[in-house]
Amino acid sequence: MRIGIDARMLGPHTGGLGRYTLELVRHLEKLETRHEYVIFLRQDNWHRCEPATAYMRKALLNVPWYSIEEQLRVGAILQKEHVDLMHFPHWNVPLFYRKPFVVTIHDLIMWHFPREEASTHGPLVYWLKDAASRLVVRSAARRAKHILTTSEYTKNDIHETLGVGKERMTVTYQAPFEEISRFRDFEISKLGVTKPYVLYVGNAYPHKNLGRLVDAWQIVEEKTHGAYQLVLVGKENYFYEKLSRNIQKSGRHGVVLTGFVEDHTLEALYANARLYVAPSMYEGFALSALEAIARGIPVVASSASCFPEVLGESALYVHPENVLQIADALCAVLDNESLRAELRERGVEELKRYSWESLARRTLHVYEAAGRAS
Repeated sequence: MRIGIDARMLGPHTGGLGRYTLELVRHLEKLETRHEYVIFLRQDNWHRCEPATAYMRKALLNVPWYSIEEQLRVGAILQKEHVDLMHFPHWNVPLFYRKPFVVTIHDLIMWHFPREEASTHGPLVYWLKDAASRLVVRSAARRAKHILTTSEYTKNDIHETLGVGKERMTVTYQAPFEEISRFRDFEISKLGVTKPYVLYVGNAYPHKNLGRLVDAWQIVEEKTHGAYQLVLVGKENYFYEKLSRNIQKSGRHGVVLTGFVEDHTLEALYANARLYVAPSMYEGFALSALEAIARGIPVVASSASCFPEVLGESALYVHPENVLQIADALCAVLDNESLRAELRERGVEELKRYSWESLARRTLHVYEAAGRAS
């Protein structure tokens, strides 16, 4: 069977989706197989994938995602490669693609936390784009031979929100990323980090709940007499700019916004953090928190969505809407060495549940079952 993988998002520049695709391709290549893989890449990430086996090769699919061009051209380009089964690692499956495919749906955030205020085109254009995106997701979920999800929470959400039968879905847990583990030598003081700090990595969309986290941090600063900093790492966008303006207006100096950082910088920030915080209202998979646990960093996490499922007993949980509870938990873990040690020990056990090899094997089984059903 010739299996195509839409890897246009492969690489760190597209965040979690890009890293998921990168690790999937890497670990599929390590598995013995009788199948052939065609990895579809854009020109700007072509160099990030260099297959070393005869059964995996690259092909150019230089089409922007979430575009009209994607809807009109992708199917014809894929057709030329004569793939028997496509894997779309994100929901952006062309509406008119009629060959067999599987799709990974990481979450349904657009249903639960729409972001109209991020649109620069006004409410009407936002509504049209949102409606189009929901149409694409529903179409992909309906037509897919099988759906891969990142957690049982997401699987249940897809079942309840889109009406997809659970027998048509398989959970493939991700794992801490392997690519960045060797980088630790960046001087984080260049970013304005001058004290022991609490770390957050991710975007600033409303469901990430950073507004309440910053409010909670004001309480932490008062209780600890400014002994710590809160470091927020994420690519600058409308929401980070809005958060930055609010922080400046409030006169709070204990919060550092780094913007996007390269892998070696990110690893240095993880390596030196005293605590990681994950306050989100909704996630498909708690990957950044799992990254912290893999590096021996204690975690305070939201009790919402998939966090308890993914992190198990390795985190101290808080209600994401309770600012005082968030602040108290941060202070407790910052100051209690026995609690910190206990969370680290629990983390070692929880991490045994996750590996990219396991994800790749489960994904390959889905490919083979979908191929037989075609």
